[in-house]
Parts: sequence; structure tokens; C-alpha cells
Amino acid sequence: MPTRKSEATWRGTLKEGAGTMRLASGLCEGPYTFSSRFEEGAGTNPEELIGAAHAGCFSMFLAALLSEKGYAPERIHATAAVRLGAGPAIKRIDLVCEAVVPGVEDQEFQELALAAKADCPVSKALAAVPEITLDARLVG
Repeated sequence: MPTRKSEATWRGTLKEGAGTMRLASGLCEGPYTFSSRFEEGAGTNPEELIGAAHAGCFSMFLAALLSEKGYAPERIHATAAVRLGAGPAIKRIDLVCEAVVPGVEDQEFQELALAAKADCPVSKALAAVPEITLDARLVG
């Protein structure tokens, strides 16, 4: 399996400084600041990138589980809202998923979605997060 790498550079103090984060692929690079992380300032932040990774990993893992059961998912859309709290620490992640999967019954879909939440590699990496919720729905 390949090793994936990203990088970040920070210059200056916590509140007055600024940095950039970059994916090794070069497909995403963006600035981050105290304001973009702890307030509502422009730029990205580590939590936003964690959310993207979690949503992407969950969606792909759920597709794999559905495929193993003989279903052909047409669309799986997931969001991950990462909530930073006191500490600072990630206190909660809310996963929301809407999927179009012909032929699957809701009960089986819910079971597979919970399994994806528990077993996707990013969820496992985030095991120290006190609460990860899931709202999974079949649509279409």
C-alpha cells in the first residue's frame, strides 16, 4: 500500500502568524491562520481537512461494503462536520450520508453504514474523538 503525505508550514506567532497546508499531489493547497481555525476567518484549517478525509473514506468504505453484498451504489454523498472544543481538541464529528442504492432495504443499509463508520481507516484513526455520530439515509 502506498504512503500518503501532506505538508504544512507555519510562520510567526499563534495569533499573528499564518501558514499553508499542501497535499503532496498538489491538488489542494491553502492558507490557514488563527482566525480560520478558531474563528470564522478566510482560509482552511486542519479540522476541515480531517472532515474531507473522513467523508471520503466513509463513502468509499460504504461503497465497498454494499458492493460485497451485491448492490451497485449509484451515489454516496457524505459530509463530516468536525467540531473543535476546549483544549483545543476535536470533541465531535457528525457524519451525514445520503445514498442512492437500488435494491437495498433500509435496515441492511443502516447496518452497513454503521459498519463503515466503525471500520473505515479514517474512523479508526479518529478513535480518540469522544463522539462520532451518523445520520445515514437512502434517497432517490
